[in-house]
Formats: sequence, C-alpha cells, structure tokens
Amino acid sequence: MHDYQRPPTLYRYGVREDLELALSQGQFILRPAANCLTLSFSQAWDPKLFELFSSDACLIIHNTEEFGERVHRAVQRTLPSWAGIDGAIEYGTRAALGAAFTKTVAEAQEQEWQFAWRAMQAQLSLNPVLIKIGSLENFAELRSKDAYSHN
Repeated sequence: MHDYQRPPTLYRYGVREDLELALSQGQFILRPAANCLTLSFSQAWDPKLFELFSSDACLIIHNTEEFGERVHRAVQRTLPSWAGIDGAIEYGTRAALGAAFTKTVAEAQEQEWQFAWRAMQAQLSLNPVLIKIGSLENFAELRSKDAYSHN
C-alpha cells in the first residue's frame, strides 16, 4: 500500500442545482464505472473544465481530509459490504489502484481525484447510489464560472 495524501483542495464541476444540494446537504451520487461505484473530483481550478463538464458552477472543498472521511463513513453505512479507497487517477499508464483509477492520456486535463468502492460480493448490483454526508458549508464553497480570475 503506497502512502498517498489527498490534495489540499478538491473541485467538483457541475450544474449549480446539484452542487447546491452537495453544499447544503452533502448529497452526492456514486456512479458505476469499471466494476466500482465512483465519485470524482478534479484537483484543478481550470476554466476549461467548466466547458469539458458542461458546468455552470464548481463546488470547492477546502478540508479534503474531513470530507473524505465523511464520504467513506456515509458509504460504509449505506453499503456495508463494499470496500472504499480514494486516490489520483493515472493517465496513460495502468494505475496501481487498478482499472477504476486508469484513464487515457487524452483525459489528463481533468486531473481527477476519485473515490471508489468495490463490492465484496460479486452479485451486488452496480446502480447509482445517493449518499448524504451533511452540510459542507463550514469547509466548502460554491463558485460560478464567471468567478474565475487569473491570479
């Protein structure tokens, strides 16, 4: 197991209404990918990512340790027989964390940090799962695309 550290800030680009629910209630949807349920963020504040993800807003998480622990605890409660991990996506090379953390070089601008959970039993279905981790307002903020400044 290699030592890793969550980035100091995580960015989730998306539709303002969804991100407002994320900020006020900690509501996120885990999506199926590579036999896992995943929740992805970017490690970058980049105006190009608004276009890439068809977003009008960005949720900025400043306390990634607390956030990560709360996400893992919520999924543990919701899906007790699933194992979770989070780490950086690797581009163009097979990630040590496996296929769920491997993407093409073409996707590298996303600079993703991903949370992923794998079923401990094969028969568990991969459907999107809604989790709520409580308000993030004490360590996160919502920024609109036009708040981007070049400093």
